[in-house]
Amino acid sequence: MVHENGRRRVAIYCRVSTSDQDNDRQERDLVEYARRADFGVVEVFKETLSGIRRSRGKQPAERKRAMELAQRREIDAVLVTEMTRWGRSTQDLMDTLGQLASWDVSLIAQTGLTFDLSTPQGKLIANLMASLAEFEHDLLRERVRSGVAAAKAGGQRFGRRPGYRPSDKHAGEVMRLIEEEGYSQRRVAERLVISKTTVNEIVKRHGQQTSGSGSSSS
Repeated sequence: MVHENGRRRVAIYCRVSTSDQDNDRQERDLVEYARRADFGVVEVFKETLSGIRRSRGKQPAERKRAMELAQRREIDAVLVTEMTRWGRSTQDLMDTLGQLASWDVSLIAQTGLTFDLSTPQGKLIANLMASLAEFEHDLLRERVRSGVAAAKAGGQRFGRRPGYRPSDKHAGEVMRLIEEEGYSQRRVAERLVISKTTVNEIVKRHGQQTSGSGSSSS
C-alpha cells in the first residue's frame, strides 16, 4: 500500500521496560530510519511497559492507539526498533501480526525480523505466523478438554458444589434443629438468622416431611 504522494505512511512505536529508561533514542533512530526510507511519519507513540507485565485482557494504551490507526487504514506500516519492542510474547506478536495483516498493514523493524507486507516474503511469513497462532489456540483448547475429561474420570465434580448456595452452608444445622430439637421453620430461621424461604428450600431438598411444630412456618 502506497500513499497518494508515493510515500508510505507509518506510525513509530517506541517502548522501554523500566521508568529509568527513556524512548528518546528509539524515537531518534526510527525517525532517521523513516527519513532514509522516504516514509511519511503520521504519529509517534511512546510508552513504558515491561514485556512480562500484562494487563488482563488489555493491550498497552499507546500500542492500542497505533493499532486503531492501522484498523482505520490511516497508516501503511508500524516502525519499531526490533520485534521485542512490539510483541510482549510470541503469542502476543502472532496475534497482533494477524490483525495488522488483515488490515494490510506491515510491521517493520529497524533491526532483525520484519513483516513487510509489501514484499512476497513478508506476506509469506505473516501467513505462516497466523497459521501458527491458530494452531496454538487449537492446542490450548484440546489441552483444556483433555484436562476436564481426565478430572471427570478421576471423580472430580464440576458445576455448582455444596456450599455454593447460601442454604447449603446451613443445611446440617437446619435439619438438626428441626429433627432433633423440634424447631419450627420460623424458629430455625430466627435462630440461624436466615430467611424462612432458605429453611424451606433446605427441607424440600432433603425430602423431609416435618410434623407438629416442625411443619409450622408461621
